[in-house]
Amino acid sequence: MSSFSDAELESLVAEAVVDCYDEHEQLSGLFAMIQDNLAVPFDAEVLGVPVVVRKVDLRSSGIVAICHRGRLRQAVGILDLPLPDPLPDGVQWIEAYRWWVAGS
Repeated sequence: MSSFSDAELESLVAEAVVDCYDEHEQLSGLFAMIQDNLAVPFDAEVLGVPVVVRKVDLRSSGIVAICHRGRLRQAVGILDLPLPDPLPDGVQWIEAYRWWVAGS
C-alpha cells in the first residue's frame, strides 16, 4: 500500500509526463524519473533469495529492476519487486509509476 496520497502521486506523474504525447512517451518519462531518482544499489529479496538491485531498465513489458546475485542477473518487474525496509530514496517514483499503470 502506498503511503502517498492520490494528489501527491498525480503531481509526480504530471511532472514526469509533461510534454508527452502518448503512453509510450509517458512510460519513458516515468522511467527517466525512476532512473534518475531511485537510490541504487539496494538490497531486496526475490522469492526468498537475497539480491542487489543495481539499476532499472525499460523493456517492452515495462520498467524492470535488474537484480544481481553473484554473477547471476534477473530482470524483475519493478511493480513486482518486494521493496526493502527501510525504503530506498526515490521510491515515490515507483509508486507514481504504479499509480499511472492503474489509471492507464
